Amino acid sequence: MIKLNNKSKITEIDHSNVVDANSSTAKSKPVNTSSATRPQVVDAKVYKVKSAFVKNSVFITLSYIDTEVGRRPIEIFINSKDLNRAPEYVVLTRLISAIFRRATDPMFILEELHGIHDPNGGSFKEGKYYHSFYAEVAETIEIFFYDVGIIKEKKSSTVIEGTGDTRSEENFIKVEVEKQKISEVMNQEFRICPTCSSKSLKTENGCDMCVECGYSKCDK
Repeated sequence: MIKLNNKSKITEIDHSNVVDANSSTAKSKPVNTSSATRPQVVDAKVYKVKSAFVKNSVFITLSYIDTEVGRRPIEIFINSKDLNRAPEYVVLTRLISAIFRRATDPMFILEELHGIHDPNGGSFKEGKYYHSFYAEVAETIEIFFYDVGIIKEKKSSTVIEGTGDTRSEENFIKVEVEKQKISEVMNQEFRICPTCSSKSLKTENGCDMCVECGYSKCDK
C-alpha cells in the first residue's frame, strides 16, 4: 500500500520510452560470427578429376583464407568442357561456397555428398568404390583440407598381441598380402548392378553383365 501526503505528486509515465524486459526488443539480436568475407586475393589449389560418371575431366578449384580462429575454406569452382552439366556445376559451386563461408564446421558437407547415389550404380577407381560423382567431389574437398592444413591427419596406433604394447603406425613397415591384391583386382573388375544392387556387374566385349541376376546392357 502506498501512502500519499500533501507534497506528493502524481505524474503520467510515457510508456513509449519504457522497454519491457520480456519483450523481443529487449533481447539482444543474434550476431552471425561464423560468416567469412572473401578478400580480393585468396590462395587456391586446382585438382583435376577424371570420373567414370562424367564424359570430360573436371577441374575443381578450392580456395582458403587465414582467419583469427584458423584456416578455413572460402569457395569452390567446378569447370569442365561438358556444357550439358554446366548448370549442375554452377549449383554445386554456389551451394558449397555458401556453406564454406557461413558454416562453423563445413565438414558435414563431405558426409552429405558421399551419401548421394548414382541411379546407374557406383564405380571403382584405383581400388576405391564411389557411389556417385558427388562422392568424388567430396573426396577432392577432403584432400584439399589435408593439403592446406584445415584438418590434421590422425596417426593410428597398433597394438602388439600378447604384449599390450601400443605403438604408432609410422614405426611399422606395411607389407601387402597376396589376398589384398586379389581383393583389389576383384574390386576393380566388378561394379554394383543397377537391378539387384550386388557387386557382380562386369564388362565383357562392350556389354555390362551381372553374374547374379543376369542383367545385361550393351553399348552399340
